[in-house]
Amino acid sequence: MSPAATAAPPRWVGEFVLLAALWGASFLFMRLGAAEFGPLPTAGLRVGLATLFLWPLLVRRGQWPALRRHWRPVLLGGVINSAIPFALYAWAVMHITTGLTSILNATVPLFGALVAWVWLGDRITRLRWLGLGLGFVGVALLAWRAPAGAGFKTAHAGWAMAACLLASLCYAVAASFARRHLQGVPPLVTATGSQLGATLGLALPAIWCWPAQMPGPRAWAAVVAIAVLCTGIAYILYFRLIARAGPSRALAVTFLAPVFALLYGALFLHESVTPWMVGCGVVIVCGTVLSTGLVGSRAGGQAAGR
Repeated sequence: MSPAATAAPPRWVGEFVLLAALWGASFLFMRLGAAEFGPLPTAGLRVGLATLFLWPLLVRRGQWPALRRHWRPVLLGGVINSAIPFALYAWAVMHITTGLTSILNATVPLFGALVAWVWLGDRITRLRWLGLGLGFVGVALLAWRAPAGAGFKTAHAGWAMAACLLASLCYAVAASFARRHLQGVPPLVTATGSQLGATLGLALPAIWCWPAQMPGPRAWAAVVAIAVLCTGIAYILYFRLIARAGPSRALAVTFLAPVFALLYGALFLHESVTPWMVGCGVVIVCGTVLSTGLVGSRAGGQAAGR
């Protein structure tokens, strides 16, 4: 028997599963927080508290000078990568289930491949074009049937799904932006600076939309959890995974996160998971795997965090 057959799983596998579990939980915490805070305050608190969590780590490791050198692209990247999509997802989970939201989030690599092709000139093979087409067919089928059975407020379900796709596009643009303008910047600097940029971008809208009645302990616990666990710690895990396992494997977290999101939604929010949703989710994931080159190609990619 070959040594490869008896080798233990790589060390990064545990972190891979943990990261998927954390990002899958972000949709649950967004739903709980936005129910009392509203979408913009929830997104603003998420990035603000994440900044407070990450900042001492940045200073302790002596990486503040790097942020000062690269502050313009890092802060701008945070607006694209965190402020806008976090606000869109926080609004979307008020109208469609968290499981459906997470499935739509799995389209990030699809948009990422297209944006990298247009902006960076990345080559897309026939197999990857097939994956892109398959993935968008899955999204179209999901949009066709999901609002009737998966929305909290069916009158707004279509707009909520569009908001999720726009957020996914923002993540894709941010990934190519980072490849173009943030090469060589330490991961902790990018993570901390991006959350700071998002905080600055969302501060005034969050204050303007602050609820008249103070939210209860459950909502506060949800926003703290999404800030510390699903943003601060998750970003650290994500960049560690890129360093240890490579960007292609880190990208695959997007495929596993909906499994956890569907599970959390069913257990804690009593959301229904229809066979149609599961089937469309499988189509989207298969298309994403092909479009990112994880099958049939050694080409890698990089996606943003949730």
